[in-house]
Parts: sequence; C-alpha cells; structure tokens
Amino acid sequence: MQDYIRKRVLDVCNYMLDTEATVRQTAQIFSVSKSTIHKDLTERLPSINKDLAAKAKVVLEQNKAERHLRGGEATKKKYAKAKC
Repeated sequence: MQDYIRKRVLDVCNYMLDTEATVRQTAQIFSVSKSTIHKDLTERLPSINKDLAAKAKVVLEQNKAERHLRGGEATKKKYAKAKC
C-alpha cells in the first residue's frame, strides 16, 4: 500500500472516530467518494491497525442503524420548505 493511501486511511479513521461523522460527510471533507471511504475503513484499515478498525466498525454500524432516521428528517424538511 502506498504511503499517501495509508496516511489517508488513518486520517479518515481518526476523523470519523473524533466526530462520528457519516461516510458521506467524511467523503466531502476528504474530497473522495463514499466508496473510497468505505473501502478505506472496511478493507484497508484492518491490515494497518486492527484496534482502530474495530472502533471504526462501531461508528459505521451506528451510522447504518440511524440512516433511516436522517433520511426521514431530510424528507420532512424538504416538504416543509415546499409548503412555505
């Protein structure tokens, strides 16, 4: 693995652990795709640091469990704005 990828993986992981940001939010911050963030955290990180990978998995699972709530809020805001 190239050094810049290894650095990005660790930076992405630390950012997500500190902020508990979603994959989409993290992708915007690091100017990469959601797929890249997901691959970094699920495939590349375990080969670099297993402890961090376990912590990142917890955040990913939490975000996955909450995503239907965030989607519902976005739809609610969209239609509330349309009524004005």
